[in-house]
Amino acid sequence: MKIGREHRQRQVLLIFLFLGVAGAGWKPRRYFVMEETPSGTVLADLVQDLGLGVAELAARGAQVVCEENESRLQLDLQTGKLILNEKLDREELCGPTEPCVIHFQVLLKKPLEIFQAELQVGDINDHSPEFPEREMTVKIIETSPVDTAFLLKTAQDLDVGNNSIQNYKIGTNSHFHVSIRNRGDGRKYPELVLDKELDREEQAEFRLTLTALDGGSPPRTGTSQIRIIVLDVNDNAPEFAQAFYRVQILENSPLGSLVAKVSAKDSDIGTNGEVSYSLFHSSQKMSKTFELNALSGEVRLIKTLDFETTSSYEVDIEASDGGGLSGKCSVSIQVVDVNDNYPELIMSSLTNPIPENSPETEVALFRVRDRDSGENGKTICSIQEGVPFTLEPSVENFFRLMTDGALDRESRAEYNITIFVSDLGTPRLTTQHTITVQVSDINDNAPAFTQTSYTMFVHENNSPALHIGTISATDSDSGSNAHITYSLLPPHDPQLALTSLISINTDNGQLFALRAMDYEALQAFEFHVGATDRGSPALSSQALVRVVVLDNNDNAPFVLYPLQNASVPFTELLPRAAEPGYLITKVVAVDSDSGQNAWLSFQLLKATEPGLFSVWAHNGEVRTTRLLNERDVHKHKLLLMVKDNGEPPRSASVMLQVLLVDGFSQPYLPLPEVVRDPSDQDEDVLTLYLVIALASVSSLFLLSVLLFVGVRLCRRAREATPGVCSMAEGHFPGHLVDVSGVGTLSQSYQYEVCLTGDSQSNEFKFLKPVFSSIVDQNSGRELGDNSSSPSILGM
Repeated sequence: MKIGREHRQRQVLLIFLFLGVAGAGWKPRRYFVMEETPSGTVLADLVQDLGLGVAELAARGAQVVCEENESRLQLDLQTGKLILNEKLDREELCGPTEPCVIHFQVLLKKPLEIFQAELQVGDINDHSPEFPEREMTVKIIETSPVDTAFLLKTAQDLDVGNNSIQNYKIGTNSHFHVSIRNRGDGRKYPELVLDKELDREEQAEFRLTLTALDGGSPPRTGTSQIRIIVLDVNDNAPEFAQAFYRVQILENSPLGSLVAKVSAKDSDIGTNGEVSYSLFHSSQKMSKTFELNALSGEVRLIKTLDFETTSSYEVDIEASDGGGLSGKCSVSIQVVDVNDNYPELIMSSLTNPIPENSPETEVALFRVRDRDSGENGKTICSIQEGVPFTLEPSVENFFRLMTDGALDRESRAEYNITIFVSDLGTPRLTTQHTITVQVSDINDNAPAFTQTSYTMFVHENNSPALHIGTISATDSDSGSNAHITYSLLPPHDPQLALTSLISINTDNGQLFALRAMDYEALQAFEFHVGATDRGSPALSSQALVRVVVLDNNDNAPFVLYPLQNASVPFTELLPRAAEPGYLITKVVAVDSDSGQNAWLSFQLLKATEPGLFSVWAHNGEVRTTRLLNERDVHKHKLLLMVKDNGEPPRSASVMLQVLLVDGFSQPYLPLPEVVRDPSDQDEDVLTLYLVIALASVSSLFLLSVLLFVGVRLCRRAREATPGVCSMAEGHFPGHLVDVSGVGTLSQSYQYEVCLTGDSQSNEFKFLKPVFSSIVDQNSGRELGDNSSSPSILGM
């Protein structure tokens, strides 16, 4: 694309001041080849001429660059031979110019080095001389003296040198011979020389054959007929005002422009004095470019001029009178160059795409030229601003487009670089050439997770292969470098069988629970996931995933105390002297669930005497609600329910039997006489025996333990005390279970057992529980005294 205005940006000035020598230690060499030589002919051994090895030529990216960017020559990188790529026609390449030379360069890219060279094309005799006309007419005055010379039209031979026209001859006759003359440009032209006086009355016309011969071997010939007309006496030939005209014309002159005007005069009168003009020795190019007015002598332009093609013309003009006499003059037409050619940019190499993160890299190598001359042919070269590229002038008229540091594809993946080439003519002409440079990706960005950690929730008892969440990562690279694969990383805890719990979709990062979760076995677990791209080398990153198992109410409360037997209910003793609010027992239960699913509440469903007993809903303590009297039955059955707060709620039942006794010191417990249901008679008898046996064994065991402990403490004290006290924890009968810190018990219970010093009996006094300086095993904190806690009945 060409623009005509000056481009005001940073510019790199290159003025063609070089004459064709480039490359240290190298003088331009000229090679020779004959025209019409077959293609594929080896012209030279560049390995030998350049002093480089074949491998070095290939490594440095050697290539042959011809003028006009044509591919007439080829460099074989495997042998280093310069090979002719096509048949050459010397006449087509150079016309009449001799010698015919093709200029070319041997270009080495890495590093850049240029060697100038020339190929001279030799001429072969492949064209015969040709006359412009098959017959030419020559008029000669009969009074012409002997040795008078008459101009003849020359033949044209496209060959040059010895193969051009070297001689003319005519057929044998007694009146004329041919003389050969040389023009200023070295061309030969014939003249017809009179050898013998003419007598029009004796012979008015002659016909001779003119033969042109070139210097080839064998020579080629061309012929034309000469018709000689003997004229009557006309003793004055036309004479031009000057023998040589020199004129100039601008190459952009419009058609029809006046180029020159010649003038000749004839002193004769009548028809012998009437002058007409004609082109003499005119080539086909000349006759197609200029037109001569036969009457006025004006030379006008009839074809557009091009200074770069032909810079000058030489023409001969003949003036003839009516009597057949003529004179001649020469006209030299110089074509003046104007700035009518836009600069040209010829790309030699282009590297595309460019890898990102590469240091300064050559993107393109190109050369510029302008076919105009002088200031019109000088050029400057630049690129637009705001791009990370620079333009560096190189040898000759070559430029290198370089990256200005490393490129980042993630910031910009494509650049459109516009190269501006302007000449220094008036007005300035500018050519612009746009190169699209792609930045190729390398794997320089690791995948990045959208979050550094993920928390996912799943309810226990889930169905297998349940989708529990998705992780996601992105990669700023492209192609396979941005294709992410997800994976589970080995857990830090070797006890965690991660592959049996979780699976991951490697393509989209979806996480699945492989089996049903059990909150009671595993409340939460953590693991790392990885995201890896497919670059080389592959890059990866990782994120933390925490899976929290949510509890479902799938466990019913479990009663720890009192122990439940399917056949015999647990029995507690209640003294008749108990005050209202007396703690009979405490129901201890636990729930494996958590949260509100493990919040337990207690309820009295059924009792023999509903108004006598109550259950505290939050701690399971069974207490009396009033004083006992003689009318109360000796045995009471209680049915209690422990219920959690889940949805739906789950529950467990507790069967409890309470026996009223007069005191704990009596050796046996008489069975109160009550009205019985006949159907329960056998069961009650068996129950009575079991209770008596259990109470006896338990009392004896407890007494032994307390005595042993009391004696030990007294020995250590070494002082008499009103009584001996001992802290006993958990020394109750086997059916009283240590429930420290579990279920609904918030503290560990310890009971103070004291033997009164003034007592003469074996009675024990069970006082309130002691809570001072007891550490909660679960929380690690010290629990203070809780004087509000109720007493627990002993035996």
